[in-house]
Amino acid sequence: MKLIQAILDDASELQQIRRKLHSHPELCFEEHLTSALVADCLAQWGIPIIRGLAGTGLVGVIKNGDSPRAVGLRADMDALSVQELNGFEHASQHAGKMHACGHDGHMAMLLGAARYLAQHRNFNGTVYLIFQPAEEGGGGARRMMEDGLFDKCPMDAVFGMHNWPGIPEGSFAVTPGPMMASSNEFEVVVCGKGAHAAQPHKSIDPIMAAIQIVQAWQSIVTRNKNPMDNAVLSVTQIHAGSATNIIPDEARIVGTVRTFQEAPLDLIQSRMEEMATHIASAFGVSVDFNFKRNYPALINHPAETAFAIGVMQSLVGEDRVDATVEPTMGAEDFAFMLQLKRGCYVFIGNGEGQHRAEGHGLGPCNLHNACYDFNDRLLPLGASYWVRLAESFLA
Repeated sequence: MKLIQAILDDASELQQIRRKLHSHPELCFEEHLTSALVADCLAQWGIPIIRGLAGTGLVGVIKNGDSPRAVGLRADMDALSVQELNGFEHASQHAGKMHACGHDGHMAMLLGAARYLAQHRNFNGTVYLIFQPAEEGGGGARRMMEDGLFDKCPMDAVFGMHNWPGIPEGSFAVTPGPMMASSNEFEVVVCGKGAHAAQPHKSIDPIMAAIQIVQAWQSIVTRNKNPMDNAVLSVTQIHAGSATNIIPDEARIVGTVRTFQEAPLDLIQSRMEEMATHIASAFGVSVDFNFKRNYPALINHPAETAFAIGVMQSLVGEDRVDATVEPTMGAEDFAFMLQLKRGCYVFIGNGEGQHRAEGHGLGPCNLHNACYDFNDRLLPLGASYWVRLAESFLA
């Protein structure tokens, strides 16, 4: 493994930064202290800062030489609404908030790269260090773009990285093309007429209609969608009623749809609404159908993916880079950036959880889990990757 010695020398300081961020998590668009901590680090290292993008977002700017070429490196900043179950010293100090996805580590890795790049400047062009708020459902990437990210920071390509539990520590994984799915949610309210449960004939039962709708929807993926197109349709909530002896007036169905392409997503949304409407009519109820498209699918650009693979292999060797990793149905709003700029998003292995300090919870070290913790041993590797990526891109 060919890590940068100067970054290895700073590993303990990067760990302190990461753990400070972990103990003070902030939710989407509330990352004021987080943003201030990042800005303080960049300012100490003499890096100019653009602030106010998407509210709490900021960009560090490192220039060298006379080349107009530029590259963007992005880290997300927000935490999750999770009550942490870990009891180690750097556990969350804010009830109901937790860095359960490793964004604290993502920031620390990019800060480690920022410090080295500012001190050594072995490149010709501009490196933009993008610290983005509100990845966890807030669409912070889109908001930064709407606030002029790519106008104020014109760049030739943009790159992102996420830690991934289950991939061995010291390894990377990526694939060209679709790598993460689109994220879409639906809410359907079935409206009937309530009555006493002992007199069901006086009701128009929304629960029976809701059950039929949910069952019918499952045939969309198995009978309407092309089997070659990946898709998930999951009903995750059904809410109805308040007592055992009352047939309620309405039932609410909530869930998510994930796809890698637009065509199957269009089909699924259309068929869901058609089925809900016609089944409701057959049962004598009405439906209020709402379908929201949150994040598009994350599509890696082939040339930039090949470039990133080369950088990763130069650091850890070919045997530690999975260049055809199986795409995940999880979603990521870096997808918005890849719609406008060429680039690539990679996974860095977080291991299986053996790194966790004494006092961790009994649950697995999985993303969005109350017992998760970022693997600090990744900090020098992730920072070295960012540095070598920027230096190679701007050689």
